[in-house]
Amino acid sequence: MNRIALICGRGRLPQLLAERLEAEGRAPVMSELEGFESLSRTRENVVVFRLERLVPFLDHLQDLGVTEVVFAGTLHRPRLDPALIDPGTMQLLPRIMAAMQQGDDGTLREVIALMGEWGMAVRGAHEVYPELLPDEGVLGAVAPKGQDKDDAARGFEILQALGVADVGQGCVVARGQCLALEALPGTDVMLAHLAGLREGGAELPAGGVFCKAPKPGQDRRVDLPALGPETVIAAHRAGLRGIACEAGGVLMIDRAEMVAQADALGLFLWARA
Repeated sequence: MNRIALICGRGRLPQLLAERLEAEGRAPVMSELEGFESLSRTRENVVVFRLERLVPFLDHLQDLGVTEVVFAGTLHRPRLDPALIDPGTMQLLPRIMAAMQQGDDGTLREVIALMGEWGMAVRGAHEVYPELLPDEGVLGAVAPKGQDKDDAARGFEILQALGVADVGQGCVVARGQCLALEALPGTDVMLAHLAGLREGGAELPAGGVFCKAPKPGQDRRVDLPALGPETVIAAHRAGLRGIACEAGGVLMIDRAEMVAQADALGLFLWARA
């Protein structure tokens, strides 16, 4: 029996992937990290686990016949409670802690390796739902203008540098100046902070472009950046002219709603090569 498990964080992506798999007759094993519960409020039989008991969780997935795993939704590294660590996971702790010292990318590489040792291959969300990745082009009725394209080009240069340092996957550029960088708190916090600066009267260049792309060399099976309708609203509140993302490199959640929202607010959505 070959089954697929979804390791679910917050947001719409886990539900979208579950619906796609169920429509294909592949009912997934739904699981979520304790402290990031979202599905267990609306679905039954969700497996809730803790990192301190990672080995029993992996054993349980193996017993259920899971051979493929997909990570979906927003997750952050939780605080570990040493008192809850079981003997099996304790043996892995040096590996896990060493990986965490290497940042998000190092941690994810180690998680993928561990899954493989339990006979489970990690698949990307886009492998389950390819239509989430946009092709190159302008996605709505509003097109970027000359300054917007220049700002997007500058933004992607910045993202390249940020990615090498394993910092973030998003930034905002206006008239060639970087107004905001995405760090651990994420896109929503970055755009809300920028909106607050504008509302507070900060002297910032008008307009601007929110740029989003994977890190260079990133394993695209995990932590692929995502955008959704709420991102469009947040970009509008921050006074931006539009959003530029890497074509084929960013998940677009509820794309039709995103496009409709952007058109209504006068923002462009551009999947850039």
